[in-house]
Amino acid sequence: MYQPRTALYQTRTAVFALSSVFFVTALARCGREEAKYEPVPAVSGLSVSLPAVPNIAERPVKDGDAYTVWGASYYQRNRVHQNEVLDQNISIVGYITKVNYEDAPACAVHETGKGDPDGCKPPIPTFWIGDTKDAPENETMKVQGWASNYANIYSAIEEYDKLKADEKPKEPVMDNTWGVELPFPLPAKGAKVKIAGTYSTGFTLASSGVVADPIMGIMTYKSMEYLENATELANLPGMKPRKVKK
Repeated sequence: MYQPRTALYQTRTAVFALSSVFFVTALARCGREEAKYEPVPAVSGLSVSLPAVPNIAERPVKDGDAYTVWGASYYQRNRVHQNEVLDQNISIVGYITKVNYEDAPACAVHETGKGDPDGCKPPIPTFWIGDTKDAPENETMKVQGWASNYANIYSAIEEYDKLKADEKPKEPVMDNTWGVELPFPLPAKGAKVKIAGTYSTGFTLASSGVVADPIMGIMTYKSMEYLENATELANLPGMKPRKVKK
């Protein structure tokens, strides 16, 4: 029977396409074997060696009604407690571990009423407190604001040396720049003190700029109570030696 050329062409094309599909499928099956699933038993009997839990000593946050040095610094870094201490008037108990008297340049050691010469750049009078007498420096806190310059400290030493043993000054030695009374006795290494003031991460009273310590914080001095006296008296470079009066 006669078939039109177009229909015959379409039939041949369909047969060729179907043959190609069978050929490719057969070729694929001949060249690859499907992977078989083989279950693997769970491994048992393994021992894991973990490091020991570190022994972290508990530190007190408070010493009576005052904070410890660690306690105040820990609270200011803790979002839950920072509002209790940060930029607040609080008290902190600690040992004076260092005072920067020796850093006073000779140009700054003189009586009050006499200005420092041009080019004289003394540091801010500062002392550090820690929870122990030998606390490392990174665990101590700066206390500033108790003297604006070394001239006030010089005058305080002169006045305090006039006193007899166990005698207190009738009138406090004032720092008129910051409006505070200088401590009596002056801060000295080894003394245990209770300091009242404003606790923050920065000290802003100095004209030289802001001093910041975001880790331990800085105490801006208001007043100080001695719990244990130091064995030596404070002194500045170039001044005569001082002895504890008995």
